[in-house]
Amino acid sequence: MRLSFISLSIIFSLVIASGCHRATEKTQKQPANNVAQQSTSDPSVARLKAAIEAVKSLHTPMGEPLPGDWLTTYREDGQTFDEYLRSKQTLPSGKRGVLYVQPLGAFNDTQRKVIALTAKYMEAFFNLPVKLQSEKPLPVIPERARRIHPTWGDQQILTDYLLMEVLRPTLPDDAHALIAFTASDLYPGEEMNFVFGQASLSERVGVWSLYRLGAPDKSADDYRIFLLRTLKIATHETGHMFSFLHCTKYECNMNGTNHLGETDRHPLDACPECMAKICLATNYNPRARYERLAAFCRGQGLTREQQLFEKGAEAVKNLYPD
Repeated sequence: MRLSFISLSIIFSLVIASGCHRATEKTQKQPANNVAQQSTSDPSVARLKAAIEAVKSLHTPMGEPLPGDWLTTYREDGQTFDEYLRSKQTLPSGKRGVLYVQPLGAFNDTQRKVIALTAKYMEAFFNLPVKLQSEKPLPVIPERARRIHPTWGDQQILTDYLLMEVLRPTLPDDAHALIAFTASDLYPGEEMNFVFGQASLSERVGVWSLYRLGAPDKSADDYRIFLLRTLKIATHETGHMFSFLHCTKYECNMNGTNHLGETDRHPLDACPECMAKICLATNYNPRARYERLAAFCRGQGLTREQQLFEKGAEAVKNLYPD
């Protein structure tokens, strides 16, 4: 039986498990970044733990999964901030501190706008410079790397080909990660229907598809949904590039997801535990992070999300007065 939905979860070293894409906890080849464990006695760590406590009331603990949700398919223990501290973390360091966004293929004006906004949002989300590259046409796809879906008739491109033969050779020397967006439909292998995105931590490359995220030109509501889905996917998957595992403690941007309905239920931001991971990994002041994200949402008319970020900034202002 073919699956109707494929998880948005990143694939470390292109692992396929249980017929669906998911993160693996097996030891993988790590990129040549700073890979280290953090000291729990560091004053900045203690302050981040206090920030977790300060914003807890703004977030919803994860409830029981609904039928078809990620956790009904995959049993995961999650990853708290303390567990992240004890893990080997792949962090941006030295010259490898830039996130690159590569539009790949043809796009309409609305898709271009959303990709540009996503690059700006990623910069505020992760506190790293994000360089939006000029659009690059898709190469001529060899027959071995493309297919027409046998049931639906959709033209699809094999993700492994894009990752290893198109993106990996163009990885800039200063890239923490190179993330491509495409409007083409993707598939990871003959046993799968489609995939929203796939990436390799060891090779620092990923590709995400806009093909199934909606029709943003249909109405203002459709545009908002399309934008939010794109922001969520980009930040979730990039989070894996910092060695973040799926979150199972709160409703969180880093929750695993099996389908778009589940993605839509997840919040735009990280939970308290994952917020602290982001701030640790990228040397980010939580108050500044919340304020930058609130400003982005204000500019895009995302009022509900803006208000949540503002509440986060208010909650940590005594811990981070400057």
